[in-house]
Amino acid sequence: MKSVPIKLGYAEEVKAFVNTVNRYPYDVDLRSGRHVVDAKSILGIFSLDLSKPITLDIYNDDCEDLMREIEQFTI
Repeated sequence: MKSVPIKLGYAEEVKAFVNTVNRYPYDVDLRSGRHVVDAKSILGIFSLDLSKPITLDIYNDDCEDLMREIEQFTI
């Protein structure tokens, strides 16, 4: 498992992020405090407080390809 802090601010960023993570077969979650949602769900992401950085949990150790694609969202 790998955890990465990310920032999503605008609806267009959320859409681009979801489209990117949906191309990968492994599970990914977003955590904000005690709330956890599926990172492949647009509605789930909008239920989080996007004004603060959130943590992306990737449940695969071989995820360098995904990390390169989401580089623009990492902080």
